[in-house]
Amino acid sequence: MEADPLSLDIRRIVTDSDLDGVVTGSILRRWWPDSEVIFGHPGELRAGLMDHLMDRRTAVCDLPRHPKCGLSIDHHQSNKPVGDEDGVVSVWRATPSAARIAHDLLKNRIDLSDLDDLLVWVDKLDGGGVTRDEYLSDDPAVWLGRVIDVSEGTAMAVLEGLQRGDRIDEILEMPLISRKLQERKCEREKLTEIIAERTVVVDRIAIARLDGLGMRSNGYHVTAFAGDSCDACIVIHGDIGASFGDETGYPVSASFYTNSFLHREGGIYDLTGLATHFDPDGGGHANACGCRIKALENGRVSDGKVTEEDVQENISEWLRLWSKR
Repeated sequence: MEADPLSLDIRRIVTDSDLDGVVTGSILRRWWPDSEVIFGHPGELRAGLMDHLMDRRTAVCDLPRHPKCGLSIDHHQSNKPVGDEDGVVSVWRATPSAARIAHDLLKNRIDLSDLDDLLVWVDKLDGGGVTRDEYLSDDPAVWLGRVIDVSEGTAMAVLEGLQRGDRIDEILEMPLISRKLQERKCEREKLTEIIAERTVVVDRIAIARLDGLGMRSNGYHVTAFAGDSCDACIVIHGDIGASFGDETGYPVSASFYTNSFLHREGGIYDLTGLATHFDPDGGGHANACGCRIKALENGRVSDGKVTEEDVQENISEWLRLWSKR
């Protein structure tokens, strides 16, 4: 008999630091209000940097399942259980977002009706169902996702606001969030200029080199810029030569996205084939996934630090695979 996830004694919630992870954490925090919340990243978890946080009283949300956690809630295809979750209560569903899973688990136990409208947006933004006009709009839910930042405290502020039942407009008016919102609006204009300068389209896949800039962009921003000239995009971000745990940088990585504005029912290629080609820990969804860029030697993964030549070689191999679509 399967254990009831809500009967677990959860004391810690480790969740992704994007809008989906924050909303998921806020929903679970309504059920386990005294639980500690820690934001993580898939690469950190896979690299073992969060092992010390894992026990049977830990819930891992919107992140790869950890064998020592107590509860796993996720929707990524690459994290679908295959019978190896010994001791882990795993709640996996092919939903657009992890927040939708958390909502469905708790909606008959506590009132979550105040989140109904936001969950529609989370499903759209995380599941590739948002239109170009919606993404480029000034809808408060879209901007809520853009202000979330772990290092600056906005992720926790948003989570706690949603846990309390605050409206989105109330959260955006909080002093910390309001300041970050204005910064993000200015940065967004600059990011659009940078994307225009650093994006090329090769064989109908847009490649945006944002590494070394200390900024990231999701695929929506790149494909909104590239328009119908691309079927998908690759976004390179992070810092060449950096490793997890470095205070001055983040390992250079790649994110892959279908142009969901053009392909409303799903892409023409399973992008996880690119994300996992060199990095066995890469993955996600067929239309949205990512990986760390690997150092290569004679076409094979090596243990060395990643160089610019490695980045170019990774991209070249991805383009070769893409060309066979």
